[in-house]
Amino acid sequence: MFAQAIESIFKDHCTPQTVRSIDAGASADALYAAIADAGFLELLAAEADGGAGATMQELFPVLSLCGAYAVPLPLAQTLAARLLASTHADLPSGAITIAPALVERGGELVCPQVPCARVAAHVIAAKANALWLLPVATARVDAIVPGSLAATLRWSMSDGVQLRSAMPASSLAALGAVLHAAMLSGACKRVFDMTLQYGNDRLQFGKSIGKFQAVQHQLSLMAEHVAAASIAAQAAFDCGARAPSLLASAVAKSRTSEAAQVVSSIAHSVHGAIGVTAEYDLQLFTRRLHEWRVAHGSEAHWNRLLGEAALNSGEALLTDFVRGVVA
Repeated sequence: MFAQAIESIFKDHCTPQTVRSIDAGASADALYAAIADAGFLELLAAEADGGAGATMQELFPVLSLCGAYAVPLPLAQTLAARLLASTHADLPSGAITIAPALVERGGELVCPQVPCARVAAHVIAAKANALWLLPVATARVDAIVPGSLAATLRWSMSDGVQLRSAMPASSLAALGAVLHAAMLSGACKRVFDMTLQYGNDRLQFGKSIGKFQAVQHQLSLMAEHVAAASIAAQAAFDCGARAPSLLASAVAKSRTSEAAQVVSSIAHSVHGAIGVTAEYDLQLFTRRLHEWRVAHGSEAHWNRLLGEAALNSGEALLTDFVRGVVA
């Protein structure tokens, strides 16, 4: 029900033209207002606070659609902020994003490559075993990649306030990772659908290129990675807890990040030169696949964590360790 309702908003207000304009620097206020006015920002808030009290299982298809529509807002992070704050009143208005890291450098607080920093009002970051809320308006913005909504933000040491949190600061990295895993799964599926359709429509030597065995092999490999990414991401959200566990989040982000490379590569191979043109929609999604792949840790980072956990688990068989992760 939640997914169907928000998809209707995306279809009307988050078109490829809208995504292009926001990526280019246009205001995202209209899109944000459309989502906020429909009440979706409070999807995870408790019913006592006027929210929907949605579960993790109900959240997953919503986040997957954020990826499928290349939503140029930190919507997933703004929704998840309701899990982080002790009370609804502790959160400010406006879009909220989550910083992958916060370091003290040269007398400043620095958050490198914060997803959707250019369209967010506040950033939540982990500092000294606590969560801090930092306003983007007072930050110095640099290290912007052209066409990307991510940016490195710098504040003075006195900026920000400590957030009364309902979750430990150590859980922030895993939460940011699993949110991106869900969006990656949706974006991978969208790229696969576009590539399959193009393969059926594009004619060469009198027949569609999708009927050539070499292309069919690539499409089948692509489909395998899309399915595996979706299963891994959804499994992390199929929990009765307030948020996915660290290991489940690690599996989800690792597998979806791995799939992102393969899916993007095959999509551009099948599309040929048209796939890299700014006028064609494919690049709206493949750029995000590469950006989200490294956000909050790529597969290399999470695979190392999983490997160490498996070695220290005491399980004789790796399959027993895996069952414990997904249980």
